[in-house]
Amino acid sequence: MNDNKLALGIDIGSVSVALALIDSNKQIIEAKYVRHLGQPLKTLEKALSELLEKYPAENIGWTATTGCGGQLAADQLDATQTNEVIAQARATAMLHPEMRTIIEIGGEDSKLIFLDKDPQTGEIIVTDFAMNTLCAAGTGSFLDQQAHRLGLTIEEFAELALQSKNPPRLAGRCSVFAKSDMIHLQQLATPVHDIVAGLCYAMARNFKSTVGSAQELVPPIAFQGGVAANKSIIHAFEEILDISVGTLTIPE
Repeated sequence: MNDNKLALGIDIGSVSVALALIDSNKQIIEAKYVRHLGQPLKTLEKALSELLEKYPAENIGWTATTGCGGQLAADQLDATQTNEVIAQARATAMLHPEMRTIIEIGGEDSKLIFLDKDPQTGEIIVTDFAMNTLCAAGTGSFLDQQAHRLGLTIEEFAELALQSKNPPRLAGRCSVFAKSDMIHLQQLATPVHDIVAGLCYAMARNFKSTVGSAQELVPPIAFQGGVAANKSIIHAFEEILDISVGTLTIPE
């Protein structure tokens, strides 16, 4: 990339489009996160139009895409497409080279990525990774669906869950079973903050028993993806993974 040019990163996920514009010092100078509501390319077009009003296209020297819709965007923009596991690993290696495990939970998938230092080159490399199955029960969409059922925004969901002192146990491996458990708890007049906290713990247990069962999580651990912005999920993961508060690093 030309030293005087900007770099544009585009992440098209299952629920959102994210843009990051980076200068020659690798500092983010503009960022956007937009839920695409099933129209990723239209959402991307609008977000790019808004971005290019502030930063002319001729100032952008390089564009890269990632995420499940990254290839579609790359084809249209003549951009470089990067596998999302590699993108997560490379970014973590640059920002937090001490990390050895990445937990990443997005809208419809979750990943566990293991990193280590190459003894010959000293470069941080991916040594292994695991992903969830086709079911989205342990992902951000699962939380969105349940929050919607309770008439809550995901932000309200997160704040309420932190109020719970005694979260009930809910099914976490299947959204249908989780819904049945929620209905039963509502019939028992269980407080809403306990129900949503139970869902957070269900997600954490689901991750540990499925994706996280592949091999031991080696600290330090980075927690990434949209779900990592949910403080109640962080709290649940700390308890379920039996790690001390503050052990999970949430990259900026």
